[in-house]
Amino acid sequence: MKRRPAQVKCRTAEQIKLMREAGRLVALVHAHMREAIKPGVTTAELDTLAESVIRKNGAIPSFKGYYGFPASICASINDELVHGIPRPDRVLQEGDIVSIDTGTIYKGWQGDGAWSYPVGQISDAAQRLLDVTKDALYKGIAAVEANKPMMQVSAAIQQYVENHGLAVVREYTGHGIGREMHEPPEILHYVNMAHADSYLVLQPGMTFAIEPMVNMGTWRTRVLADGWTVVTADGALSAHFEHTLLVTENGADILTRL
Repeated sequence: MKRRPAQVKCRTAEQIKLMREAGRLVALVHAHMREAIKPGVTTAELDTLAESVIRKNGAIPSFKGYYGFPASICASINDELVHGIPRPDRVLQEGDIVSIDTGTIYKGWQGDGAWSYPVGQISDAAQRLLDVTKDALYKGIAAVEANKPMMQVSAAIQQYVENHGLAVVREYTGHGIGREMHEPPEILHYVNMAHADSYLVLQPGMTFAIEPMVNMGTWRTRVLADGWTVVTADGALSAHFEHTLLVTENGADILTRL
């Protein structure tokens, strides 16, 4: 018997208002990251900046302490997909790409968003990876439609990425979000007909995060000895973009923007 899709709560107007502020603060962090990222900057410096922005605006960094994670951002460089730990000895170099993932808690409600950035001048191939991954996120957002299954979001992302000769990571997914950073449903960025949440029918008031991770080589990954940092199995470059969304009668409303 096929498992039923997860039960997903719809948010009230007041809850959405608080999530919108949490999301705005995520976007504000990314605005600061965009200005700060350059050759010679350490990922620890970026983390300090992000935490300062979050706390000065009356929110809490949701990543810090989450299952023991030691920082307010994940800073993942080149072949690192996600969960890179900021360190004072990780110095950004000309030509790197770095993914910054961060989350906020505002009055008990969460926002979550990631963006991948060039460090100085990058290769044409790396820029193409960033462009395709970002565009895949927006293809997924455009596919959000009330009373339609989540599967069409997954299909839009996978089709766009694979049409450009790149690979969608399958081992890490998007997720529901609300009072907790990770809530049902589990959102795949590729089509899996056997996955129950693929059949979830989207309803106005649902909130979730779409976050395609796209690799230049294989979609397979591995975790480094630190127990956190996820890298591509073949050492190829990876990019990651994420927005927190609200389902409306007219599609998706992006909560993680200024």
